[in-house]
Amino acid sequence: MQLWVGLGNPGAKYAGNRHNIGFMALDRIAADHGFGPWRARFQGQVSEGRFGSARVVLLKPETFMNLSGQSVRAAADFYKIPVEEITVFHDELDLAPGKCRHKTGGGHAGHNGLRSIHQHLGADYARVRLGIGHPGDKARVAGYVLSDFAKAEGDLLDDLLRGLSDGASALAAGEVQKFLNAVSLRTAPPRSSTGTQKPAAAPGAKPEAPAPEPKDAPKSPFDRLRDHFRK
Repeated sequence: MQLWVGLGNPGAKYAGNRHNIGFMALDRIAADHGFGPWRARFQGQVSEGRFGSARVVLLKPETFMNLSGQSVRAAADFYKIPVEEITVFHDELDLAPGKCRHKTGGGHAGHNGLRSIHQHLGADYARVRLGIGHPGDKARVAGYVLSDFAKAEGDLLDDLLRGLSDGASALAAGEVQKFLNAVSLRTAPPRSSTGTQKPAAAPGAKPEAPAPEPKDAPKSPFDRLRDHFRK
């Protein structure tokens, strides 16, 4: 059994915030993969489902961000899920919007939700880091993460959430690179190759006239002989 945690703050006031992208990710995964209804448990909202043989519990803590670890610890203790089977989806200032990275262990980089989980469970859980970009000034960070995504970011956000859902079964199977590839196919799809060949002419279309020969092109011996007899 695995525990996937999405970080955010509860309530409609925060629903569209950049800080709540972890909630958004789990909502999308639950909806797309037929997980059970959300229920109030462990100081949060819980939904359960499967990816093949892998049973996954989704948790959205409702303790507010800086107390997230209380909810995560309660759920982990109830289901007897070791920290190595916990994955946390969270916003990442150090990644550009739409980018996604995966890591296991390491520091919390000042993220209050991760800091709280560290305090309750240690650092050996996995993280799905979801880029939201940086405002450029440390003094503006608090206001930035608690502001909604801009309308111009809507398509990119939707592509990212779709990609997370597309790759969820691979993540549950431990195929991290396959998961990241699924996200990338949504957020940065490969461009079609144009090649160097001209496109085929449509049926019935007139053939292109050959390009005129440059006026200063050198004449062949045959052309010079022909011109001589034309004089």
